[in-house]
Amino acid sequence: MKNKYIIAFKVVIHLACLVPVARLSFYFYSDYYFDTRHLGTNPIEFITHSTGDWTMIFLLITLSVTPLRRLSGLQWLGRLRRMIGLYAFFYACLHFTTYLWLDQEFNTASMIKDIAKRPFITAGFTSFVLMVPLALTSNKAALRLLTGKRWQQLHRLIYVSAIAGVVHYWWLVKADITQPAIYASILAALLAFRLLAKLWSRRWPRPAVES
Repeated sequence: MKNKYIIAFKVVIHLACLVPVARLSFYFYSDYYFDTRHLGTNPIEFITHSTGDWTMIFLLITLSVTPLRRLSGLQWLGRLRRMIGLYAFFYACLHFTTYLWLDQEFNTASMIKDIAKRPFITAGFTSFVLMVPLALTSNKAALRLLTGKRWQQLHRLIYVSAIAGVVHYWWLVKADITQPAIYASILAALLAFRLLAKLWSRRWPRPAVES
């Protein structure tokens, strides 16, 4: 695909990734000024769940890029992975900020106690912390500094972060586990694809190209 088309496609992806936060902003504005109740009777819970869902969705989309690239042969899809991954971190920051600001009101002692006491908070906090180094090193300068192999090893933390995110959601819900089960199934399929691809490459390595 020509570079100009890739740039145009990336612009469309950027706009699509901003739709969830634009929706929340509209709901907040509409509820505050017109009392429309889009955010329901518990706005904090609505915002927390919405940002959490979109964090997981973007994490799973990020992990889907490599399988899609390999299966389709469209190598330019790999250029979308970093961008979508950063949006996953962006929504994770909104999710954590909602908890820290609106839920805990910046009460550090209460938050530390909450993290230690409630397992689903511990799992969610672990997922968020693991995403921080990934976001900080999602640039060409970090890739050159760490070298390709070390950079790839570091960015495998995304698998642990995604698993911790699914565990966080699963432990959070009390009755209906449909949504976290869907996330868990998709994540399991993506991880299985990577494992099978690795085993396949070891068993049947590509023949060396003669010069």
